[in-house]
Amino acid sequence: MRDRRQRTTIAIGWLALLLLWEVAGRLHWVADGALPSLSGVLRQLVEDWGDYPPHIWATVRTSLIGFLVGNAVAVLCGFLMASWRPVGRLLSGINVTLFAMPPIALTPILVIAFDGDAPRIVLAALATYYPTMVATVLGLTRIDPRLLDVVRLYGGGRWAALRWVRLRHALPTLLAGLRVAAPNAVLGSLLAEFGSGSGAGLGHYLIGSLGRGDPERLWGIGLVATAISALFYVAILLVARCWVGAQAPTQESLGSQGDAARGAGTQWLITLVAVVLPLLAWWAAVWGLEQAGVSGFVLRTPVDLAAELFSSTRPESLASIIGGALLETLPWCLAGMALGLGFALLLAILGTLSPVLERVLMPLSLLSQSMPLVALTPLIVLIFGRDGATILAITISVTFFPAYVTLAQGMALVPEATQDCVRALGGSRLKQIRLVSLPWSLPYLCAAARLVAPRAFLGVMIAEWLATGTGIGNLLNVARGSLDYGLVWAVVVAAVLVSVLLYLMVTVIEQRVLKRFAMTPVQ
Repeated sequence: MRDRRQRTTIAIGWLALLLLWEVAGRLHWVADGALPSLSGVLRQLVEDWGDYPPHIWATVRTSLIGFLVGNAVAVLCGFLMASWRPVGRLLSGINVTLFAMPPIALTPILVIAFDGDAPRIVLAALATYYPTMVATVLGLTRIDPRLLDVVRLYGGGRWAALRWVRLRHALPTLLAGLRVAAPNAVLGSLLAEFGSGSGAGLGHYLIGSLGRGDPERLWGIGLVATAISALFYVAILLVARCWVGAQAPTQESLGSQGDAARGAGTQWLITLVAVVLPLLAWWAAVWGLEQAGVSGFVLRTPVDLAAELFSSTRPESLASIIGGALLETLPWCLAGMALGLGFALLLAILGTLSPVLERVLMPLSLLSQSMPLVALTPLIVLIFGRDGATILAITISVTFFPAYVTLAQGMALVPEATQDCVRALGGSRLKQIRLVSLPWSLPYLCAAARLVAPRAFLGVMIAEWLATGTGIGNLLNVARGSLDYGLVWAVVVAAVLVSVLLYLMVTVIEQRVLKRFAMTPVQ
């Protein structure tokens, strides 16, 4: 009876939101019609439907191929890292770089290097790699040791343990990672469509519609892109339910005895190799592109770029140009990151106060994240204009969802007995959250900050690229338009380095804060 009442309340809440959208659109409540009515969007979508099939097919095709390729590589790397711990340490530099790298920054290089659908497939594959790799490693390693002891007791070796314990245990975690990776593949393909000028794809169709000043068409394209991302997500969710049902095994860390037993010198050597490997991968990629026939005129090795940064052949050095653009971008990045975390924390607190509200907020938040960011940006521009408000709105939309999910998970895991102590002393729900839930969730807040740091930089870059014409995002446009390949590479490398440094900075702060309060980081 109670579940039926909650479902009815949730349905009423969704209907109320749709009705509010319709009324707001009809009465032009938002930016003088920038938010059209839902009926107007659907009507325009029906009128334009003849244009959609080739664009939908192009985006779905490249997203799906990139999804398959990226996940195949991610599972293979995850298996290697889980089988031999030093591999994980050696690849940590590359993994952090791929996680923190803004996809928009890599698009010009891919367009220069590849023809046809290749840039979209590569970017979709890169966007799916990290969540699936992490899920694979966690699923294969964070296992109850007693299960492995049973296999050994009956004479089983490593392969028996892999077959009967690790692979079966890893499946639910892997499928959870695939659900995260699925919408990322669509986003990667759309970003490449924006930058490649390809003839088909929803990203190309959206760019072509921007100049028409037709909000209904833009919202229609955004809804179709959202539907594709949501279908990818739901497809993986249905596969997960068919294969593993509601299985969510309790994971226990196997510890890091191998690292403890390893000498300090060996650990320093592994760390040094992990730092150098991304540079070697850069060199190898340039060499491979040269062998594939790409002109050396458009390529730069680390040594080439370092020499060009401070070259006197330009009126203004590349280092000075990049530094000035970063001074514009970084304040917005830090402000958007803080506001995104604050918004996520507010949603998590509201969800804790009202479980029914949480069941409305979570799918609504997921829906907002299913809409690819490049499709959402023109809609935000229609509402907020082309200034700082748009940068903050886009950055918050990028950062709040992973932070909200992480914080909601932390608050849901607060021990009931601890909350009972506050209730027994007459404390209100707000006091319970302030005195128990928030302190308990500190590791999850730190993990959320670690997740959103590079995403905030990505959000600001996209806002600058598509909306405001400022900062490092606009510099990427300028470099591409002027065919200044040295500047293109400088912007790409600067964006990656800043994102990695933001991630590492938050990680260091997290370690110090949690060490002070004797807490364990959330992986």
